[in-house]
Amino acid sequence: MRIGLRILLGYFVIVALAALLLGRVFVQEVKPGVRQAMEDTLVDTANVLAELASDDLLAGRINDGQFARRIRALRGRDIGAEIWGFEKRTASYRIMITDARGIVVFDSAGRDLGRDNSRWNDVYRTLRGQYGARSTRSDPNDDASSVMHVAAPIRNGDKIVGVLTVAKPNQTIAPFIERSQAVIMRWGLLLLGVALLVGLLAAWWLSRQLGGLRRYANAVTAGERVALPRSAGEFGDLGRALETMRERLEGKQYVEQYVHALTHELKGPLAAIRGSAELLDTPSGAQPMPDADRARFIATIREQGERLSQMIDKLLALAAVEYRQRIEHPESVDVAALIDAAAKDVAPKLAQAGVGLQLPAQVADDTVPGDPFLLRQALVNLFENAIDFAPLGSTIEVALHRDGGRLRIDVADRGPGVPDYAIGRVFERFYSLPRPGGGSRSSGLGLCLVAEVAELHGGGAALANRDGGGAVASLELPVLP
Repeated sequence: MRIGLRILLGYFVIVALAALLLGRVFVQEVKPGVRQAMEDTLVDTANVLAELASDDLLAGRINDGQFARRIRALRGRDIGAEIWGFEKRTASYRIMITDARGIVVFDSAGRDLGRDNSRWNDVYRTLRGQYGARSTRSDPNDDASSVMHVAAPIRNGDKIVGVLTVAKPNQTIAPFIERSQAVIMRWGLLLLGVALLVGLLAAWWLSRQLGGLRRYANAVTAGERVALPRSAGEFGDLGRALETMRERLEGKQYVEQYVHALTHELKGPLAAIRGSAELLDTPSGAQPMPDADRARFIATIREQGERLSQMIDKLLALAAVEYRQRIEHPESVDVAALIDAAAKDVAPKLAQAGVGLQLPAQVADDTVPGDPFLLRQALVNLFENAIDFAPLGSTIEVALHRDGGRLRIDVADRGPGVPDYAIGRVFERFYSLPRPGGGSRSSGLGLCLVAEVAELHGGGAALANRDGGGAVASLELPVLP
């Protein structure tokens, strides 16, 4: 998942959770808040009416006295009010009065006269000098039918002689609650949309800045020459730091890699020259070396010296064409002659290691396009790598396989093989495995050079374990028609 998408998802999750929590808090607080305001109004109304009704209740005319007539007349009044956009034409109060026993003696709706309300919370608590209120559904199956009842005591001195209850349906405040919730939800969704848009823009900007720097870094890694992308803020500082680092390290790293490669490849010829020189240096009193052997070792020294000179020149040429990924002037290279030349180069090392080399019995007249020196060096590296891991007395087998327009040269040994963890890394620069018998590791450039030469020639290199133990290294090259 791209970092821009991760940032967007993380930002959106945070904003969504915050919006959800705030929305739930606001929405859940709207309904209780409005009902609390209505209850506060009902408390005042109940106490005012209780004072007005006290004279008629004490006189025994509460159901047909002046108070009752005024309350009943309220039902026919046209209020004609408009409250915050909502029209109100009639009063929604219901007034009930009970005596000291909790029996209804007045009901503005005229329905419950004579009913015992002493067990209802509003009447029960008020008769005992406490604050009495309740919310009861008129229809037990309909939550919207709940009615709020708030009671106030009717006193005769300090004695409570009755209870006046003011009832108001909660449904009368439902439009206000719904509108408040709708406003909160509308603005909440708008805020969420704006936050999402801001998150999209921020994620797009971050992704664009990082994407430009990533493409720049990938192009530099691939050896391409690219201009530093335009970036802002810290990304611009990071890009300039990368450009400065590239400029300072590019030349140094490039030269350093080829110095290591050149040093590694010089070891073979130097060892051959040193060995031949030691054999030519006949100790005093020893039997003189035959002239034929002396001439052969002198020829070896000359040949290896020339090889060193060619190696330096060719590696420098390889460095010059590396970025172009092709050989400047490919030649037709005879595969049989190539294998024979590489075998002669490793003959001293084979003899020293006590290992044999089995070449193909018959080699077709195949030719490959490329640089004979580099291909020879690649084969020598494959041979030397096999010698390092081959057991004493074993034989390294060289085989050829033709598949259409491709030729594969296999070099197989009977050594310990390649560990699974190293299969994918053996061609990495400077990666090396320990040699059998406690031998020191190589510089890790041999197989890397093989892969590089194969790629320059339009082919490939591979290393795998073989059946029965050991490893097989392959150099695959295109064949000339």
